Amino acid sequence: MKGKVIIITGAASGIGLATSRVYLEKGSRVVMADINREDLEREAGELKNMGFEVLPVLTDVSKVEDCRMLIEKTIEKYSRIDVLINNAGISMRSLFQETDLSVFKKVMDVNFWGTAYCSYHALPHLLKTGGSLVGITSVAGRHGMPGRTAYSSSKFAIHGLLETIRIENIKNGLHVLTFAPGFTATSVRNHALTADGKEQGVSPRKEKKMMTPEQVAVKIYKCVKRRRRDMVLSWEGKSTMLTKHLYLAWIVDRVYYKQLSKEPGSPFK
Repeated sequence: MKGKVIIITGAASGIGLATSRVYLEKGSRVVMADINREDLEREAGELKNMGFEVLPVLTDVSKVEDCRMLIEKTIEKYSRIDVLINNAGISMRSLFQETDLSVFKKVMDVNFWGTAYCSYHALPHLLKTGGSLVGITSVAGRHGMPGRTAYSSSKFAIHGLLETIRIENIKNGLHVLTFAPGFTATSVRNHALTADGKEQGVSPRKEKKMMTPEQVAVKIYKCVKRRRRDMVLSWEGKSTMLTKHLYLAWIVDRVYYKQLSKEPGSPFK
């Protein structure tokens, strides 16, 4: 990956920031895209001071023009794109019938459309380099997760989008990776939207028992380098997929319901 040009969305915190650091340490040139100007400037500035080659680009992935500009600025600077990692995303927690429809739109705009917009504009350049198109999905995009209807729907959509792009380009040398990390200790749950669109503020889960962003970032790097097709990282995710393949999805339904109903402030019991 030395000298390769890597675009990472949602790069100013969490998994995105950790992944940026991993690639930079491997000698890559990283384009860090994020909607949070203050965090982006601070983190990119620190990395530059450490001698790394970073291009920060303020980007709202829910806006198609921002995504187009992100790709254009990358090409202007480096004349190529080797890897696009669609990491930017938001979550939510509330019952379907109690959730304002604006929450569904916002989650889909960021998670699904952000991935679609960036991938659409980057694809011609990735085809030139035989590069990698990556989507950070979720086990919630393989099996419905109660209380996360909009989030789960957006991740299902991302998985379908990238899987189809992979098939369409099966003869073109494009590598497509769908990567489901499982629960990771980041601020995504603190910023998750509630039924009325407000952030819930406090994570309902025990963050200390989860994988760290740094652990996930190393796995992402290895999967891209090895051109893996899919990765479901957590044992919960792997057991979910295995159970579904055995046509026992009803068991997963009940397990998910039982586990998530025990969360503090769960919208269902």
